[in-house]
Amino acid sequence: MKNIVYKEIYQILGREFILENPKDKSLAHFATPIAFSLAKELKKAPALIAADLVLKFENHFCFEKVEALNGYLNFRLSREFLDTLAKKALRHPEDFCKGEAKNQSFLLEYVSANPTGPLHIGHARGAIFGDTLARVARHLGHRFDTEYYVNDAGNQIDLLGLSILSKVKILCLNEDIEYPQDAYKGEYIDDLAREAFAHFEKDFFTMENVSSLAFWAKDKMLDLIQQNLAQANIKIDNYVSEKSYYNALNSTIESLKAHGGIYEKDYKIWLASSLKGDEKDRVIVRDDGRGTYLAADIVYHKDKMSRGYDKCINIWGADHHGYIPRMKAAMEFLGFDSKNLEIILAQMVSLLKDNQPYKMSKRAGNFILMSEILDEIGSDALRFIFLSKKCDTHLEFDIDNLKKEDGSNPIFYINYAHARVRQIFLKAEKSLDDVLEADLSNLNADGANLLFEALNLGAVLNDAFEMRALQKLPDYLKNLAASFHKFYYENKVIGAENEESLLKLFALVALSIRTGFALMGIRAKDKMEH
Repeated sequence: MKNIVYKEIYQILGREFILENPKDKSLAHFATPIAFSLAKELKKAPALIAADLVLKFENHFCFEKVEALNGYLNFRLSREFLDTLAKKALRHPEDFCKGEAKNQSFLLEYVSANPTGPLHIGHARGAIFGDTLARVARHLGHRFDTEYYVNDAGNQIDLLGLSILSKVKILCLNEDIEYPQDAYKGEYIDDLAREAFAHFEKDFFTMENVSSLAFWAKDKMLDLIQQNLAQANIKIDNYVSEKSYYNALNSTIESLKAHGGIYEKDYKIWLASSLKGDEKDRVIVRDDGRGTYLAADIVYHKDKMSRGYDKCINIWGADHHGYIPRMKAAMEFLGFDSKNLEIILAQMVSLLKDNQPYKMSKRAGNFILMSEILDEIGSDALRFIFLSKKCDTHLEFDIDNLKKEDGSNPIFYINYAHARVRQIFLKAEKSLDDVLEADLSNLNADGANLLFEALNLGAVLNDAFEMRALQKLPDYLKNLAASFHKFYYENKVIGAENEESLLKLFALVALSIRTGFALMGIRAKDKMEH
């Protein structure tokens, strides 16, 4: 809707301008401060310019009222225009708020947790944010691919193999050994050890086979991670292996050297990242010739930035904040524009249960399992709460609040609005086809505002994506549900003179909720069940 309105105004003004959404819908649906930007050019006061511009919009079918107020040009949409948009949306619900195909392409790398254990609740926040960002981007017409970088090399994989070998000796071979202090903890290691003992021959469990055991366990963990993600309705397009990039390390080192990005000192190779804004230089090759984790990451990012995407986006945990300057520095040395590497940080999550800290899982060791919370409150509730605040702010929530069946639980409140629409249609014994041609021009002011609000989802989606502020979507749905419930309580529907118009309005509200929920990875309920 906002794009359509912008194009209509642009045809008349003939120049670019800012189109805003005023908070007070009684004043206007849209407003532009264009008169202020024209003041210097035209050498007139903004108020006078705005008053002159109003005259250009006389009898325009889109607008019920166009007026100048304090230098702003205010637009109130006509009910007939809104009705046209509503009818189109209800006839083609699958295209509601969809954008045209765009030229810009994105590659999102997210989750990328080490395949040494199941996903914990901290991983879930970035996973849900990334999946929703991809859904919204694709709905708006962007090419948006997703990827998981599998850290299948290095010390953490070796330690996984050693952890399982030790547990096999303790649990299955009854050997009296001490479990390594730095080995992985949690019942899942016990389970892997028993499964490995059943899978391999008894004489396999020696130090010589730790590497093979580690890669067998890594594949098992990756399968489990994919199951964890699927439980939250998340599917990642592509999985890439850190190990597969090792052969490209030497060529990457040579490229960095050619651009003055590295130097040798103390038998090590250093990235001169301080020249690009990092607080200090970083080791990328150790004195024994082994590449560091940073080195592997540079090789991987070089590959990503070379694939032709307009922008590469990473979602990292907040503890990786200091990692950003060194990675951007490496990309600059390799000849890429570091502005095309965007990093989104996912802050920590604190869980409560009955106002008390949620207990750690024995199965995971020292973490709260993502799957455990999903089993308790479901994917819909977890996705909603994780999207309800900016990704880079700390999130604390009590899972008991998400089980409540009242207005204090936002997902219940929104679902109740969607289900209520269906129940009203059933009570009225009408279908969507029965009301599709109803005239919405007879709506009262509150009804017209609700109609506008339901049609404004597209603008919310655009803002949420462009600003990477996905919390705008659940906020919008909460406000839409509140406006709907208030209107329903204050207006007679069944048996009203304009019953079919109100039903059509409600159908649009339901479509907006259903579409918004779907883009959050949530299925709207048609019926509320205890």
